[in-house]
Amino acid sequence: MTRLLRLAAVIALVPLAASGQEYDLVLRGGRLIDGTGAAAHAGDVAVRDGRIAAVGTFAGRGKTELMVEGRVVAPGFIDVHTHAEDVAELPAAENFIRMGVTTIVTGNCGGSKLDVAAFFAEIERTGVSLNVATLIGHNTVRGQVMGGSFRRPPTKEELAAMCGLVERAMKAGAVGLSTGLIYLPGTFSKTDEIVELAKVAAAHGGIYASHMRHENAQIVSALEEVAAVARGAHIRAEISHIKLGGGPVAWGRADEIIAWLERARASGLDLTQDQYVYTASQTGISSRIPDEALEGGAQLFRQRIGDPARKARFVDDMKSTLKKNQQPDYGFAVISDFPPDRRLNGKSIPQAAKFVRGSDSIDDQIELILDLEARGGADAVFHGVDENDLQKFLVQPLTMIASDSGVRRFRHGVPHPRGYGNNARVLGHYVRELKLLSLEDAVRKMTSLPAQIFKLKNRGELRTGFVADLVIFDPETVGSAATFDDPHHYATGFSDVIVNGTPVIRAGEFMAARPGRPVRLNE
Repeated sequence: MTRLLRLAAVIALVPLAASGQEYDLVLRGGRLIDGTGAAAHAGDVAVRDGRIAAVGTFAGRGKTELMVEGRVVAPGFIDVHTHAEDVAELPAAENFIRMGVTTIVTGNCGGSKLDVAAFFAEIERTGVSLNVATLIGHNTVRGQVMGGSFRRPPTKEELAAMCGLVERAMKAGAVGLSTGLIYLPGTFSKTDEIVELAKVAAAHGGIYASHMRHENAQIVSALEEVAAVARGAHIRAEISHIKLGGGPVAWGRADEIIAWLERARASGLDLTQDQYVYTASQTGISSRIPDEALEGGAQLFRQRIGDPARKARFVDDMKSTLKKNQQPDYGFAVISDFPPDRRLNGKSIPQAAKFVRGSDSIDDQIELILDLEARGGADAVFHGVDENDLQKFLVQPLTMIASDSGVRRFRHGVPHPRGYGNNARVLGHYVRELKLLSLEDAVRKMTSLPAQIFKLKNRGELRTGFVADLVIFDPETVGSAATFDDPHHYATGFSDVIVNGTPVIRAGEFMAARPGRPVRLNE
C-alpha cells in the first residue's frame, strides 16, 4: 500500500461522532466485485452486526469508515480443499487470511477429525481467525472401525458402524464425505462401500469430495468410479484438485477429460472440481511405496522391508512405476519436511540420496525413500503437471480455486507455496499477467461458486443480509512471491480482510482478532 493510501486508511478509521451512526463499518468508494461474475462497479459497502447491511449507494454513516478508492472490495474467499484439522492449535491461520481466505473446508482426502461436534466446540473455545467447515473423512472412519485390518471389505457390522460415524458427523454439521483413495486404508476399499457411506451424507444434503484413485494416465477409470458413487448414492460429487499428474505419460489429455466431465453432467450428474494453480503436488513420501508394503502401520512396514525377498519385490514395483510414468528417476520429488533430519528439507530425492548414501543411483534413491518412511515418513513436493493442462482446467466454469494446504508454520520446512499464494497467484498471474480469466470470474470461482456447491448459506456474495466476510485488494499489486525454493512469503496486495464483520487484516497489518467460527451445512 502506498504511503498516501495508508495515511488515508488511518484517517478513515477515526471513529465518527455518535450522531447518524447507522452501521458498524462502511467501506467507501471501492470497486465492488459481488462474487456472482457480474461486472465490477463503483460503490460502498456497509456492515452491521456481522452482516452486510447495504451495498452500492445508501444514506447513513458508520462508526468506522474506510476509504478504499482504487481497490477491489469482494466477498471473502472460500477454500474448499484444505488440510487444516489443526486449526485450533494454529488459530491465526495467517497464511490463509493474508491471501484473502475467510472460510476453509477441511477434512479432505479422506482424513478428518472423527468427532465433528468436539472439533467445532474446540474451535469455538479457542477462537480462530477464519471460519471453518469440515467434511468427514472415509479413511478416518474406516480406520476407526476396522483397525489395522484393511485389505478386505468391511463386515456387515463394520459397515453399519462406519455409516453410524458418518451419520453422527453429518448431524454435527459436516458438509459431506471425503475420500482419499490413494491413501491407507481407503486404497483397499471397494466402490460399493463408498456408495453406502455416501448415501448417509446425501440424506443430509452433503457432498461427496474425492481424491480419486488415479490422477495420471489411468484417470478415466478413477472418474468412472466417482460417477458410480454419485449415481449410486444420488449425491453431488466434487473432484478434488483436478489434474493430470504423474509425468509426461499423462500430459496433453485435458480436452479429453473436460469432454468426459461434460458428458457426465449431461447425463444428470452434479459434478464439479477444484484446483490449485501449480504444476506440483504435495503429499507423503509413502505415496511412492507399494500399498502392500504399508498396510498395518510402521512396525509391519519395517518388518516387510527387512525381508530381502519382499523388499526386492517392492523395489521392482517402484522401478516399474517410474518406467510406466516415463520418469528416469525421483528427481521430480523434493523433500519438504523430514523431522528426524531437517538437513534434507528442500533437497530432491537424488540430492538427498547423494547426501545420505553417497550415491544418487536409482537403487540408492529407492533405499532412501524406504528409509525415510521407516523413520517416520516425510512430506514431499512432486513436480509432475503440465502447465497447458492446468490452464485448460482452470478456465472451466465449474472449477473452484482451492489450495490443498494446511495452516503453515512460518519458516518451518520447505512446503508447497500454494499454502501462501494460491489465491493471490490466480489474481496476479492468471488474471493480470496472462489475462486467462477476468477478475470477476476469478473472484466468482473463489466465492459464490464454492458457497453454492458446498451449501455454505449466506456466503460468497456482496449481498444485503449475507455474512460480512470481505476482502479488499489492489488488482495491480496482488500476487505471490512464494516459490518452491523459497515458499515462506505471505501474499501481497491485500490491504484489509474482514471476517464476520471484524477486521483481521487492517491496512496490511495482521490483527489479534479471532472472529472465525464453525460453519455447518446449510447454516
